[in-house]
Amino acid sequence: MTRTEADALLPVAQRTLPQMLRRQAERFGDAPAVRIGGQHWRHAEVPHRAAARAGALQAAGIARGDRVALLAGNRPEFLEAFLGCGWVGAVAVPVNTASMGPQIEYFLANSQAKLLVIEAQYLPRLATADLARTSLKRIWVLQGEGDAAAVDLPGLTVEAWPAPGEEVAAAETGPADTLAILYTSGTTGPSKGVLCPHAQYYWWGVNSLRVLGVRADDVLCTTLPLFHINALNTFAQACLSGAEVVFEGRFSASGFWPAMQACGATVVYLLGAMVPILLAQPEGEAERQHRVRIGLGPGVPGAAGEAFAARTGVRLLEGYGSTETNFVIATAPDSPRGGVMGWVLPGFEARVADEHDAELPDGQAGELLLRAHEPHAFASGYFNMPDKTVEAWRNLWFHTGDRVVREADGALRFVDRIKDAIRRRGENISSFEVEQVLQSHPAVATVAVYPVRSELAEDEVMAALILREGQAPAPQELADWCEARLPYFAVPRWFDIVEDLPRTENGKVQKYRLRERGVTPSAWERPPQPRARRA
Repeated sequence: MTRTEADALLPVAQRTLPQMLRRQAERFGDAPAVRIGGQHWRHAEVPHRAAARAGALQAAGIARGDRVALLAGNRPEFLEAFLGCGWVGAVAVPVNTASMGPQIEYFLANSQAKLLVIEAQYLPRLATADLARTSLKRIWVLQGEGDAAAVDLPGLTVEAWPAPGEEVAAAETGPADTLAILYTSGTTGPSKGVLCPHAQYYWWGVNSLRVLGVRADDVLCTTLPLFHINALNTFAQACLSGAEVVFEGRFSASGFWPAMQACGATVVYLLGAMVPILLAQPEGEAERQHRVRIGLGPGVPGAAGEAFAARTGVRLLEGYGSTETNFVIATAPDSPRGGVMGWVLPGFEARVADEHDAELPDGQAGELLLRAHEPHAFASGYFNMPDKTVEAWRNLWFHTGDRVVREADGALRFVDRIKDAIRRRGENISSFEVEQVLQSHPAVATVAVYPVRSELAEDEVMAALILREGQAPAPQELADWCEARLPYFAVPRWFDIVEDLPRTENGKVQKYRLRERGVTPSAWERPPQPRARRA
């Protein structure tokens, strides 16, 4: 689909989810649209599913502008609830399924969600969340394999996922209206809720289509979670192109290629660390017995991408986008070289700037600043955080916090992150939140959390701690403390008990020196975990 075709499909005022679903049904009819959790949806039935779920939401008291939190894996109810919210004018709030009680409480309180849709297996996590501090009124529970015992939740209406309601008319939403609040990692404070308008979601789909060359006969398959924009975006691509999207339950290194073969995938979506993990598997016939023609692989090391193409025949395209922006930078199948994020896509501008937002010459590293030409193609800010919104969008540019270099041919090359954030296993981790958990341990006086590089060419989490006088907890005790209070991916791999931390004259910890120091001989490594926690 070309940019011109996309514009003809939806004029500016109609770049909303309901309009996308209506046009989808008109253009593609009975063609297959979605495979998820054993269900098969056709393009023509998707707006009816959205309208019926919107009817159930209205019957539960959800009105235009209300927030609905979604804590579930890749299953039909999640997608149906997301579409129903967009249809009725409510705002979906996807929650990372690795979140524990304190994080869930924060997301619910910050978003002021009135309804929580949650898988039964995650209900026990609410026992450590103070729901009285939230605006929550009602909980819809999704049953499934391994359901957990009921949790006492006084003052809330708790019921099973209701049947679809009577179909209701779509709300009169505009392209600037908020479709979702997606939480991205905090860097020097709590996670921020990104206000994602309908038109931004539309442009995520259009730009991804253009980069990947998605056609109506394609089968898009993702193993990434629906609480991230990457997976949500695959539905937008299918909706706008007439392709079919397949949502797998989760990523499995040994099962990846058999799953792609079974579903007939032609386009796949991977994140940086996933590719070295796949390459670490024994070579096998399944790596070539598939229909995959292209993949999206942002953050994949250059050598790993070349090895992946040689083994599997699949070329992975690089790219750059964030929850606050869009798919802004990408390579193409005929790009002259690799090792770069790519070139700026039509409809966007990029600037490499110094600390004063002044543009830097080619070859000099600076912060990546972005802006869009199309209205509402970027997020509109952070929910209930006006100061952070102004800071990030100052001087009419979005400040990414990423340090890059623009090369002579216009390609942008990633250098490192300026923000105090860590990216591990495809997840953004707030060092602030990890520090708060460790600081709450009675034996810990001071802590600094920072990234160190791993063998998978991504970040690992390391913590340097100063203990209170007379305290000597075993490192395993500190790890257990974190495991009970943090998502599994945020628990530090390395713990280093130190006498002092490098500081500035005014006492601020110099984390860049800790990052440069890396893993020290005195650091204790947490033993590998057999499996991520599920409840």
